[in-house]
Amino acid sequence: MKDCAVVDIFCGVGGLTHGFVLEGFKVTAGIDADAACQYAFEKNNKGAKFIQKKIEDLNKQEVLKLFQDKKIKILVGCAPCQPFSSYNKKGKGIDGKWKLLTKFGNIICETKPDIVSMENVPDLVKFKNGKIYKAFIKKLQDNGYYVTEYPNVHCPNYGIPQQRTRLVVFASRHGFISLIPPTHKPDNYRSVRDTISQLEPIRAGETSTSDPLHKSSKLSELNLKRIRASKPGGTWRDWDEKLIANCHLKEKGDGYVSVYGRMTWDQPSPTITTQFFGFGNGRFGHPEQDRALSPREAALLQTFPMHYDFVSDNTPVPLKTVGRLIGNAVPVDLGRVISKSIKNHIKEIKKHA
Repeated sequence: MKDCAVVDIFCGVGGLTHGFVLEGFKVTAGIDADAACQYAFEKNNKGAKFIQKKIEDLNKQEVLKLFQDKKIKILVGCAPCQPFSSYNKKGKGIDGKWKLLTKFGNIICETKPDIVSMENVPDLVKFKNGKIYKAFIKKLQDNGYYVTEYPNVHCPNYGIPQQRTRLVVFASRHGFISLIPPTHKPDNYRSVRDTISQLEPIRAGETSTSDPLHKSSKLSELNLKRIRASKPGGTWRDWDEKLIANCHLKEKGDGYVSVYGRMTWDQPSPTITTQFFGFGNGRFGHPEQDRALSPREAALLQTFPMHYDFVSDNTPVPLKTVGRLIGNAVPVDLGRVISKSIKNHIKEIKKHA
């Protein structure tokens, strides 16, 4: 893919970018407003420049320059999904972030790359009665793009050990892009066991001596009792009543059965969120050890390679910051699925040129 250049908007720590890199694409730059992403993005994606900037501040000439006069220009991105996510039913903290999708559409139509890919949560298509998403798609079509939409890409079908379903959109000026077919079926989905069982055991509040990213948050005495009473795939309803939180004893607590849970060894994990390091934030308890996930385990479930660096040597690993970086990332292997699909499309373009 020597004649291609990829620019990744909302790049984060480089999950999507790394998928393209592993498939032989040249990613020239990643753009994100979060300065904390720079180290991981540049350290793990050689030759790709990190640009700290809000998309609202990007201009046409700046983006065009990043394509370095390559023949085939590819623009990819995942606008922050919190406004559209089912985890944000009350709309807390969205602060107009949904407008970033509209800004992304504007950048596409101003710079007119050959190929575009956008990844997001499936609920985007229903947000504000679908108006935001439909306007985005129509804008691309009105500007000469052939658009293909895959609203429910189930990650385990592609070997990603995580129960995550995503919306993937492709747009090309040269024809429709087909998503590659699934590589896995339920009987051979990659599981939690396949992904993290090789890591050394650690206790709550402990850090591995060989890997600073393999550390676990502390648990209170009450939460230690709770996790010891938890079984893989179970809920807080399995506990003795004296361990159950008051809010769950009330009728409305019925809607929160997925918190304070353990993962199951032989199934994909739940969706990794930015709060994975907290036992009470979801089904993020280790299947056997009495603790929540470590950042290294979450990164592996997000299909980052074991050697992927998130912080520089001898730098503290703040769980809240690293949790945000890992939880917000596009799984690397989903990036590979997207890049393989684009690679097949480019081969077809060249075949008929």
